Amino acid sequence: MAHATMTFPPDFLWGTATSSYQVEGDNTNSDWYTWEAAGHIKGDLGAGRAADWWENAERDLDIAAEMGNNAHRLSLEWSRIEPEPSVFDEVAIARYRAILQGCHDRGLEPMVTLHHFSNPLWLVEKGDFNNDIVINYFRRYATKVATELGDLIPKWITINEPMTYCVMRYLTGEFPKPSRLGFGGLFEAIHNLLRCHVAAYHAIKEIHPEALIGTANNIQIFEPRPGGNIIDRWWANLVRRIYNDSWQDALHTGRYRGLVGSKFFEGLAGTYDFVGVNYYTRFYVRFPPPPGFVERDWGPDAVVSDGDYGEVYARGLFKVIDHVWKRYRKPIYITENGVPDAADRLRPGFLLDHLRQVWYAINFCYPVMGYYHWSLVDNFEWDRGWTQRFGLIAIDPQTQERTWRPSARLYREICQSYSLNDEMAQHYAPGMLPVMWPGDLPGSSEPRPL
Repeated sequence: MAHATMTFPPDFLWGTATSSYQVEGDNTNSDWYTWEAAGHIKGDLGAGRAADWWENAERDLDIAAEMGNNAHRLSLEWSRIEPEPSVFDEVAIARYRAILQGCHDRGLEPMVTLHHFSNPLWLVEKGDFNNDIVINYFRRYATKVATELGDLIPKWITINEPMTYCVMRYLTGEFPKPSRLGFGGLFEAIHNLLRCHVAAYHAIKEIHPEALIGTANNIQIFEPRPGGNIIDRWWANLVRRIYNDSWQDALHTGRYRGLVGSKFFEGLAGTYDFVGVNYYTRFYVRFPPPPGFVERDWGPDAVVSDGDYGEVYARGLFKVIDHVWKRYRKPIYITENGVPDAADRLRPGFLLDHLRQVWYAINFCYPVMGYYHWSLVDNFEWDRGWTQRFGLIAIDPQTQERTWRPSARLYREICQSYSLNDEMAQHYAPGMLPVMWPGDLPGSSEPRPL
């Protein structure tokens, strides 16, 4: 087989992603702290020091720089910045400024998320996203951050995975429960989250007109179960529309379409400069839905990641990119993509195959501007605690020892060379050779057209 290389553009952003509660540690003012203390997470370990970022984030930023990254996505913790209503913690703001400056000093362009699943306890007491008072609070929070830190933040995510956040809180109960459960509470929260996004978008733009702002959307492949009937197909289409499209459609048109009817939000239309895509897996669905809404049986030929998290389905990333570009016509960032894989048996091949989809997309002129792998380091994985490991870098949460996984070394080679090649596959994931570079390899076949 001839030597083959897939080359990425010289301005492509190579990054990793983290979120504040998951890596900072000792955040006792968050609703997640009380939720985990009440025993709602898997395993014996709580967040604790997490990855110790509040004290030592720079240690892992050094690793990101050594890995050849030129970007990093991180979030701010609202409960640290505003520990009490209208009371801002200048020490916490200064710490975030040091972390952001540390990114710049290491050649890592920061993309900053304002809300990543975690709320201040005082906000929960006031009803959080089921109380429209949250809109003024979120506007004030965004304004403070933009004023104090915005000169260091070229790219912003206002809300991370709003649909996932609401489904996990209001329907499945895996995230800290609000006062109002069910579909009524779900859509009320989505409406208020949209208003919060509008408030933050305009507040940031007023202070920093050049800022690029979007949201990170968890977009998955939902297909009717194999052998499913017409009702299963109808249900799959409905799930895709609500879960994958309804939020970003609202940012595009100004109108949110839920299960029944639609609602127009003033000032919402066009409030995004790019589309953030978080892509992980493919799910099968059927009607009536099982607990958790999706099937957890992918069939005997599927490659499934740790803890039945999901099927490894790289081609789905290209499908998502294609869908998002045709629907919205805005630049695309892969703001999260990763796999729970403590033994690192899947991640090298996962990286090569998913980045191959990105390469295909770029070569067909889809404007994919950057890729942020989830995650830089192992972290506290919400309701799954420490039982699932997404990090390129392994962490022992009790000793804080760091270990480079083979996939981290592979990602370093990719980032430093701006390319994928068959030598990487041969060294880190030989099974990918007939998939990525078919031809004269024994038993290889041409891939299906994308």
